[in-house]
Amino acid sequence: MTQVKSLVRMRSALKWAGGKKKVIDDIANLLPTKGKRRLVEPFVGGGSVFLNLDFDEYLLIDMNQDLISLFNLIKSQPTQFISDAAKFFNSENNQPENYYEFRRQFNASTDPYERSLLFLYLNRHGYNGLCRYNKSGGYNVPFGRYKHPYFPKNELEYFSEKSQKATFMQGDFETAFSQLRADDVVYCDPPYSPINRTSNFTAYTGSSFTDEDQLRLVNCAELARSKNIPTLISNHYVDFTHELYKGANKKKLFQVQRSISQKGKGRKKVKEILALYK
Repeated sequence: MTQVKSLVRMRSALKWAGGKKKVIDDIANLLPTKGKRRLVEPFVGGGSVFLNLDFDEYLLIDMNQDLISLFNLIKSQPTQFISDAAKFFNSENNQPENYYEFRRQFNASTDPYERSLLFLYLNRHGYNGLCRYNKSGGYNVPFGRYKHPYFPKNELEYFSEKSQKATFMQGDFETAFSQLRADDVVYCDPPYSPINRTSNFTAYTGSSFTDEDQLRLVNCAELARSKNIPTLISNHYVDFTHELYKGANKKKLFQVQRSISQKGKGRKKVKEILALYK
């Protein structure tokens, strides 16, 4: 039986808005583990949960094809990829002119390897961990203006090692729920329900995650529960999610410091919820 424990804190190789590294203990303490060998994440994002919890296997899914392509390359050919990626991290490339040229190249490219190299570069040099595309599918995150963007060599090496037990797939979250096994436990970190309903900032992959999608996710969790497969969901705690998760077996509320501001003074704490269906 898998003994799920929180490991020494490992950062993702990516800057990722809403990353879960700071709340891993809360997640680990709520995840039911008895008889569970595989962690399934239908919204893997930057991968902080997968990197910091110990399971025998992982099924990791995301809608973002660039993200999944990057993860599969780090898994399959880490030495070459890390060597090639390091060449982008120098003072010359930390200039807005070069950033926007690389962004143009990324949007024009159809080669998965080139796109993955540029995706990592853009992520570490772009504005505050955002991953955002316009309606035409073009990556449109502005230059971040960091003094010395960090090249995550150690994080990439650790990711590659850990990912040997993982399967990465691109798809809607229902792709994950359609492949569940009896020895699975599911953790979901969907795009959050907005705190301000007039300012929904969840369209990171070129399409918004709607209230109907949030309800569809709960329906999947309830179906999984009927098969004795537990699902834990993270979200903002707002009126909508208070009602949305009324059928959960267990809930935990806590404060998390969240912001897309580049300056610390623009950050503030918001209330979040973990809802468990088991």
